[in-house]
Amino acid sequence: MSKKNQAAGEVSTSAGGTHAINKFRVSDFVMMAVIVILCLTCILPFVHVAVKSISGNTAVLAKQVYFWPKDITLDAFKRVFGDNTMTYSMLFSVIVTLVFTFLGMIVCTCAAYPLSKKRLKGRSVITFLLMVSMYFNAGIIPAYLLYQQLNVLDTVWVLILPLIYSPYNMLIMKNFFLSTIPDSLEESAFLDGASNFQILTKIVLPLSKPILATLSLFYAVGRWNSFSDNMYYTRDAKLKLIQYKLYQLVASASEAQTASLADTGGVSQSAPEVLQAASIMFVTVPIIVIYPFLQKYFVQGAMIGAVKG
Repeated sequence: MSKKNQAAGEVSTSAGGTHAINKFRVSDFVMMAVIVILCLTCILPFVHVAVKSISGNTAVLAKQVYFWPKDITLDAFKRVFGDNTMTYSMLFSVIVTLVFTFLGMIVCTCAAYPLSKKRLKGRSVITFLLMVSMYFNAGIIPAYLLYQQLNVLDTVWVLILPLIYSPYNMLIMKNFFLSTIPDSLEESAFLDGASNFQILTKIVLPLSKPILATLSLFYAVGRWNSFSDNMYYTRDAKLKLIQYKLYQLVASASEAQTASLADTGGVSQSAPEVLQAASIMFVTVPIIVIYPFLQKYFVQGAMIGAVKG
């Protein structure tokens, strides 16, 4: 009997495996192909930039470098790291990004949590007023005059305070609270004598790790990649972020190449395209290092925060 049962089990397993294979349809293959193509659209551009950053100037300028390096050289990276101010700018950028992200998350949480509560009177009007800035912007000149009156020009605070409130991030966090945190949980805490601040810090925030990680990454990447405010509102060399320093480095290389072509008809020793690729790799590495630790929370928070409006 045991052998018969074993044989019957093998037949059943075989049939189940055949059934599983038969369920693989053309639509599944198409879906897998689309996913592979989407993955390649994310990976191949990064590979192309990485390969170009270690390739020779002649091959890059001749458009011969695609996904495999030619005339491998590290001259572009040597020029990036050769500037002594780069290390200072990198450290300064990390500090500004951390402070900016921390303050931004505090402001975002303090705005999103009350607006997610139906007991807040006039929350529709307040939400509308807070969302207006996402659609309308006064422009650079009024912003410059405002910062001048506030005495924050050419200070580190002009790189932090104006952008710590993000209507988009606030809306995502508000939707997360509405769709994830049940009202009954907070009502029971109120019955136990908990205050609003205690509920927020001891109940809501511990249950909101996915959205906190997601928006922290949004804030950090946004501050890390931005340099326009650093260009317009600061003059002190000590306040220059790494992105702006690299922008200046690439711009100077472009000017040097133009002058060289005009004077001698030759090719500059440091091709701007190669230097730009090396700069991109230089500033992308910190985000690549951080992202794997936040990926799980990032995906979960982005999906949940976008479900309910």
